[in-house]
Amino acid sequence: MTSLLTRRPAGAAPGAEPPGRRRRNAIHASEGRWGYLFLTPWLIGLVILTAGPMLVSLYYSFTDFSLLSSANWIGLDNYERMFTEDDRFLSSVAVTLTYVFVSVPLQLAFALLVAVLLNRAMRGVSAYRALYYLPSLLGGSVAIAVLWRQVFGREGVVNVVLRGLGWENPPTWIADPDFALWTLILLRVWEFGSPMVIFLAGLRQVPAEYYEAAHVDGATALQRFFKITLPIITPVIFLNAILQLIGAFQAFNSAFIVSGGTGGPSDSTLFYTLYIYIEGFTSFRMGYASALAWVLLAIIALFTAINFALSRFWVHYEDGGR
Repeated sequence: MTSLLTRRPAGAAPGAEPPGRRRRNAIHASEGRWGYLFLTPWLIGLVILTAGPMLVSLYYSFTDFSLLSSANWIGLDNYERMFTEDDRFLSSVAVTLTYVFVSVPLQLAFALLVAVLLNRAMRGVSAYRALYYLPSLLGGSVAIAVLWRQVFGREGVVNVVLRGLGWENPPTWIADPDFALWTLILLRVWEFGSPMVIFLAGLRQVPAEYYEAAHVDGATALQRFFKITLPIITPVIFLNAILQLIGAFQAFNSAFIVSGGTGGPSDSTLFYTLYIYIEGFTSFRMGYASALAWVLLAIIALFTAINFALSRFWVHYEDGGR
C-alpha cells in the first residue's frame, strides 16, 4: 500500500515536486536573499575598506609612487633595495623580532599567573578581574604611551624611586639605546588583561574532579598545575600565543610616542610598523612603504604557519586530536 506521506496529489505529474517541498524551498531561498541583504554593508566594507586598499598597495609596491607624484612601474626594485641596500630595514626587523619573542612569552606567562590567582574563590573576585583587565583597555592608547614616556624619563617616577634607594645617577631609560626597547617590552607585558581573560575562561573549563582525584593521590599544587591544568588549557595557550604574536608584530603607538616618531635612540625602538610609517608619510616613499607592508604580511603569515605546524606536538584537545 502506498504510504500517505509519499502519495502524489491527484493530477500531479509523475516526478513533480510536492507542493510542501516547493514551499519550503521557496522559504529557504527567501531567507538566503535576506541573509545576503543584511550582509551587504559588511561585504561593501570588505571590498572598499579592506580588499580594495590591499590590492592597490600590492600594485604600489611595484612602483616608485610617492604622495607627491604619479606611480611609475619599477618591478621588483623596491624588494631588491629592501634586502640588499636598506640597513634600516634590517634594523627594524631585528628590533621587532626581539620585541615579539621577548614580550609575548613574558606577557603570556604573567597573564596566566594572574588568571590562576583570580580563578580562586574569594570575596570581590569579579571586581579584581575587572581591575586587572583595565590595563588592556588603556595600554594601547596614546595617553598611556605619553605617560610611559614621562615615567621613564630622566626625572620620571622610576628614577625618583631609584634615587631614593641610593642610585645617584640612573639612566634616562627611554633615551638610552640599551634600555629604550625594554621599556616598551615592559609596557607590552603590562597590557596583559586580554590574554588573562581568555586564560580565565580556559581555567574555568578544567573539570574539578581531576583536581580532586589528584589531591587524593597526594599531588602537590605545582604537580596539579603542570600535570593537569597546563595540558588541558594548551588550546587556550595556543590561541593566546597566535593573537599576541600578531598583535606584537603590528605594535605601533608605543614606539611612535616614546621615540617621537623617529625610532630612536639609535634606531633601538624602530619597530617595523614605525619604519613603514616613516617611509610612507615622512619620506613620502609610498611605493617602498607598500612593499614593506607586504613583507610584514608575509612574515606574520610565516610565523603563524610555523606555530600551527608545531602545535600538533604540544597542543592537546579533548577528543584526543592534535
